[in-house]
Amino acid sequence: MSISNLEDLFEHTLKDIYFAENHIHKHLPDMIEKASSTKLKTALKDHRKETEEQIERLKSVFKILGKKAEGEECPAIEGIVEEAGELLSEIDDKSTRDAAIVSCAQAVEHYEITRYGTLITWATELDLDKEIKNLLRDTLSEEDSADEKLTALAEERLNEKAKG
Repeated sequence: MSISNLEDLFEHTLKDIYFAENHIHKHLPDMIEKASSTKLKTALKDHRKETEEQIERLKSVFKILGKKAEGEECPAIEGIVEEAGELLSEIDDKSTRDAAIVSCAQAVEHYEITRYGTLITWATELDLDKEIKNLLRDTLSEEDSADEKLTALAEERLNEKAKG
């Protein structure tokens, strides 16, 4: 995709996060399976359901813009997911692996938070439909909440148990 203005950049980034959300949705079951903490498994399962809703919101944004909902490969999220898989394959201790899962999941959340924050700012600058900004804000709020929940899990002894 050729990018020559902010509108093009907005569309590129929208396709990027659409790809990222679908990629994350596809790979979350791997993390869920590797988690040993019941609370962590539940948090990841809940976030996978949220991710489905986030994908639907993105489809709505594309529709409002009169564009086809499609992703553009996102090497950043692919790298984060690949690194997580490699890291988790090296850890045998369940508590340590749970701590690593939280860390990897937060890396994903932080990536998403930056993308949604940027899209909201650009949507405002481009004077896009208010509904687009609302849909993006709803997802940003969920991503912030997911990050806070992961931090709470880590502080709730997952890191302490991993110390050995």
